[in-house]
Amino acid sequence: MTPTSSPAPAIAWSDPARADAFFAWLGRVGPRHAVVTATLRPASSDASFRRYFRADRGGGGSVVVMDAPPPQEDVRPFVHVAGLIADAGLHAPRVLEEDAAHGFLLLDDLGSELYLQALQAAQSSGDLRRADGLMRDAIAALVTWQLKVPATALPPYDDALLRRELALFPDWCVARECGVTWTAAETATWNSACDQLVAAALAQPVVAVHRDWMPRNLMVAEPNPGILDFQDAVSGPIGYDLASLLRDAFISWDEEQELDWAIRYWEAARKAKLPVPADFGEFWRSVEWIGLQRHLKVLGIFSRLKHRDGKPAYSADLPRFFAYAQKVASRYSTLRPLGRLLEPLMGATTIEAFH
Repeated sequence: MTPTSSPAPAIAWSDPARADAFFAWLGRVGPRHAVVTATLRPASSDASFRRYFRADRGGGGSVVVMDAPPPQEDVRPFVHVAGLIADAGLHAPRVLEEDAAHGFLLLDDLGSELYLQALQAAQSSGDLRRADGLMRDAIAALVTWQLKVPATALPPYDDALLRRELALFPDWCVARECGVTWTAAETATWNSACDQLVAAALAQPVVAVHRDWMPRNLMVAEPNPGILDFQDAVSGPIGYDLASLLRDAFISWDEEQELDWAIRYWEAARKAKLPVPADFGEFWRSVEWIGLQRHLKVLGIFSRLKHRDGKPAYSADLPRFFAYAQKVASRYSTLRPLGRLLEPLMGATTIEAFH
């Protein structure tokens, strides 16, 4: 079946040969799962080259089809981590069919209500009980993830990867987005901050790290939550995923609320015998520091999405991440030189936009 003969004209294909391969594969595997190809429609896309489609199943329900074109994408890590999640008793899409060579997957459909949508609605309506219930479910699932997904089955979040991520900030945010060229002294300040952040990250206890345990990658589902976008999981710092959850790209909370959820996580992690520090203050410092590493990385990624990949919408949330980063850098004395480096990049409207 080709795009022109496909009953789904809303789906655009830049490569007719890939479209032919996709519909031929779906035509082979779809009948085993009662997939009604005529109902295929766009479901979502993300910051990568992956696309997702939804199709109904005869007799009820639906499935999701992933289109992840090689060589930009590799579906094998997704399949691998999906198996680890299933073994841990957590809720993620089952891989029903796969064609790794072409980058096609047929998956369970976890529904269409993202945590992000539910939390934004709860926040705007003042329904903090609803938000609290969702976040407690996400925290409980995170503890199970860290307890039961084997870190040894994942690649390491090592020195080289941490530094590659941090390098995105000067390359894409400072130079390309802000149009700033640092002096030798400013570059030295940046390098010193990177050394501190990497050393702090590597000093944390190691567990399985999702790397994007945030409301946009969690679904309101039964059992709750459904977990998405886990293909980049690594073994790394125990505080990373909590930082991702509490200080998100698209929704922010008062620090009092952040601390409440962080304490709930910390207490549950201690009860589960996860290797968190016995002192909460020490643990919170580690969460903030690894969160800062993430925020600098995301500033670089969102800028790259705008300037390299033609996806400018993500840059609207740069002020939020500058605010996160500045708050942490100014709080700890050894990071204050980094805070002073960030200030001229933020712009006069950054804090206003954040609030």
